[in-house]
Amino acid sequence: MAATPLHLAFVMDPIEAVSIDEDTTFVLMLEAQRRGHHVYYVDPSSLGVRQGEAEAVVTPVTLQKETGNHVERGDSRRVLLDEAMDLAFQRVDPPVDADYTIATQILALCRRTVVLNRPDSILAYNEKLFALQFRDLMTDTIVTRRASELREFLAQLGGEMIVKPLNGKGGEGIFHLIEGDRNLTSLLEQATGFGANWTMAQRYLPQVREGDKRILLLEGEFLGAVLRVPAESESRANLHVGGKAVKTELDRDDRRILDAVGPVLAREGLFFVGIDVIGGKLTEINVTSPTGVQEVNALESVCLEARVIDRAETLVASRKTS
Repeated sequence: MAATPLHLAFVMDPIEAVSIDEDTTFVLMLEAQRRGHHVYYVDPSSLGVRQGEAEAVVTPVTLQKETGNHVERGDSRRVLLDEAMDLAFQRVDPPVDADYTIATQILALCRRTVVLNRPDSILAYNEKLFALQFRDLMTDTIVTRRASELREFLAQLGGEMIVKPLNGKGGEGIFHLIEGDRNLTSLLEQATGFGANWTMAQRYLPQVREGDKRILLLEGEFLGAVLRVPAESESRANLHVGGKAVKTELDRDDRRILDAVGPVLAREGLFFVGIDVIGGKLTEINVTSPTGVQEVNALESVCLEARVIDRAETLVASRKTS
């Protein structure tokens, strides 16, 4: 634990709207508060630049795990982040659109304040495309804006595949496509935005019925894992669309993936990351605002947020002495 209380800013979506029983950012804030740190909420739209320095409106918050009464706001003030904050967590959910990109670029101007994950790396590594740097660990995959190429790929795969947008979150915009479906043309038009949007297509992995494994990594090292099992009526395993969280362990394929991906994450300053694995195949590397901490905690009787804040404190201490 830090010798003196730190000032921690959480750049995130509206704090009043978080699900206190599921949200990872919320328990990170609770843990920081438990340790006596000063915890602040930052609306990303309040970020700005003054004389070349990043600034933001910071609002001190007091939190409790009580549904409907989980946050009390203090008096907001505009500050230069490097003068007022020791650490900033960038925890805004995708899409990584123009607003997200500009907010992250502003955070990249911080010199004294530690920003997690590293802003330059968040912007450099699209969550879907990043996985393609490890294509030998993935199933058959293409990225295109053309519906005709998706149809050709579907035929090559034997008539079944998954398509998803490059900037989605939580399973949004994911379709399980099967040759012969009368809605196929319409679904391909929607997926590509009539040629306006790049779309990732992958071989359908039937092992998803057994679960999509979310593996959390801290500075490139294993932190925890949860298996997300889809509902019978769903092809997506995401918890907020009915997936069930199930206890799991790492197998040989998982460890092979971690051995390849982990060192790259650590090198690029991707502090807290969630990777998704189905049937031993890497599908995504989530670098923006990965979740899963509360589910692992409940299944394993652990407190992963404590380990995350431990390491964050260490990084702040290292920055102050360097």
